[in-house]
Amino acid sequence: MKTSNDTSFFGHPGGLQTLFFTEMWERMSYYGMRALLVIFMMLSIQQEGLGFDKETSYAIYGLYTGAVYFMGLSGGWLADRLFGGQNAVWYGGIIIMSGHIVLAIPTTSTFFVGLILVVLGTGLLKPNISAMVGQLYSEHDARRDSGYTLYYMGINIGSILGNFICGWLAVEKGYHWAFGAAAVGMGIGLIQYHITRYKLPQSSARPTVNMTPSGIQRSWVGITLFLATLAIVTYAMSAGYLVIDVAAVAEYVAYLFTAIFLLYFGFIFFFGDLSINEKKRMMALFLICVASACFFAGFEQAGSSLNVFANEDTDRMLGTFEIPFAWFQSLNSIFIIVLSPFFAVLWIQLGKRMLDPSYGIKCAIGVLIMGSGFIVMFFAAMLAAGEQQVAPYWLVATYFLHTVGELCLSPVALSAVSKLSPRRFSGQLMGLFVLTYSIGSVIAGVMAGAFGTDESGDVSQLFSNIAIFAGIIGVLVLVFSLITRHWEKLPQEDEKAI
Repeated sequence: MKTSNDTSFFGHPGGLQTLFFTEMWERMSYYGMRALLVIFMMLSIQQEGLGFDKETSYAIYGLYTGAVYFMGLSGGWLADRLFGGQNAVWYGGIIIMSGHIVLAIPTTSTFFVGLILVVLGTGLLKPNISAMVGQLYSEHDARRDSGYTLYYMGINIGSILGNFICGWLAVEKGYHWAFGAAAVGMGIGLIQYHITRYKLPQSSARPTVNMTPSGIQRSWVGITLFLATLAIVTYAMSAGYLVIDVAAVAEYVAYLFTAIFLLYFGFIFFFGDLSINEKKRMMALFLICVASACFFAGFEQAGSSLNVFANEDTDRMLGTFEIPFAWFQSLNSIFIIVLSPFFAVLWIQLGKRMLDPSYGIKCAIGVLIMGSGFIVMFFAAMLAAGEQQVAPYWLVATYFLHTVGELCLSPVALSAVSKLSPRRFSGQLMGLFVLTYSIGSVIAGVMAGAFGTDESGDVSQLFSNIAIFAGIIGVLVLVFSLITRHWEKLPQEDEKAI
């Protein structure tokens, strides 16, 4: 049976059910743990935490989220050459579950082991499960876009479940119970994946690149050396033999990721044998990548400085019930589910009226709207600096603005990469674009550590700096997009054959 004729899951191929629920439970485990990470690190050892200061906690959080996206590049490579997509998702899920099990152990000595396992597993699972969604449809299947929309809904449902379940457990039972719940969630996802795996196309079970036996052997040697080095460094850190200034490392990693992006992008631009049209489209794409990196430098404050603000400076009492701080992390997903249909209709209606903004302009607007959320938080922080807790609606308004900004930028930017990239470099440029998430995430941790650790607890400077930063970048991208908006529409007829 051809997958394009399969309509067993709400009119979509049955394999979408497999991927939908696997990703839903994986996101439940990821976001459930992510919402607790910074607060857990800041808790004193007597409170079952790690006793880290804010700067260190923010830096670790930035490195963690940045590494999750960065490892997706190697995860895609391994699936294409060694495992195949199906096995990559299976192995990745097992590694993620193992990481959460390690985090659930009531000891601090294995914390970094658990964190690294989650990073490695997510890097292996995340890019490949997303790619398999596209493999369910034939090239001209009109259901592809709506299939990704349904799949994206599973991501947000998982986020809501994770924040609510793990957030409640952390407060009522303890953080290790919450990490254990994340492991259970990933376990449920693996069970249903194994049971319904037969619904996936056979093409996703095999590597897409045929390697020679010597190439396979060299790959396994490289993987072994990498894992051995990682294990040695992790042990040395846990045992106290190796002391690292995490904040400084985060700053250097931000520079490193940025340098990798610029060098790789520059190599394709200058040495990729591109036509004039392709180079102009690449310059338009570069603007979108800049907007994406800067957007996530603000957006990823959700799990760090905004999470701490919810815990320390927000009045969370609802009658006699205290709202767990992690529940505020669900607002973004709730708003996405509510607002996504509106934005889908908005772009269609603007297109019919010939008023549809260019990719760059949409992304610039997204950055500016995200920045406006930190203007709201600046005033909230000013109130909180007076040693009084502020009402929850400040955070609600901020997450609403951040979600509107995300819907203006994130899906639009992904579409732009697929459309503007020269076809022979489309996969590499999509991988490079994902690197902007890593850059933004690490910068988010560095900024929070640099400006959000005042001894008085005043974080107004952090929020004002992010608002100004987003405003400057948003305006610059907007101005340059007025020039490049015509380049986005250049045809690819003169694209050279491979």
